[in-house]
Amino acid sequence: MNTVAAELRAKNRRVGAQGAAVVKAAAFRVEAWAKVFVPVDTGHLRGTIGPPQFSGDGRTGAMEAAISATAKHAPYVEWGTRYMAPQAFMGPALDRVSGDFVAAVAAMSDPFGGGMVGVRGGA
Repeated sequence: MNTVAAELRAKNRRVGAQGAAVVKAAAFRVEAWAKVFVPVDTGHLRGTIGPPQFSGDGRTGAMEAAISATAKHAPYVEWGTRYMAPQAFMGPALDRVSGDFVAAVAAMSDPFGGGMVGVRGGA
């Protein structure tokens, strides 16, 4: 039982740093996939995607990442209009990364597992 308690204490100290690494890796992957999925006419929309903005650092148990496209027409391309069908790029990028993100968080929460840091896959 002492071994279990020691392993849990050691794991608990690393969770903040591992969590921050997992969130950062996932955010950069979403940005990369969004740039792959975005429809390109002039390239302006693709050029306004990212970089991810982070709040929190994981040490307090909270960290967020926001990835956005700042072009004024980005929401219309993503969700469509009554005159134009949607050509989603941010949603599919998030879908592409979310499975690996969930697996990384699950591995991190396993006190005896390897605690996979980062998100695998390539753009």
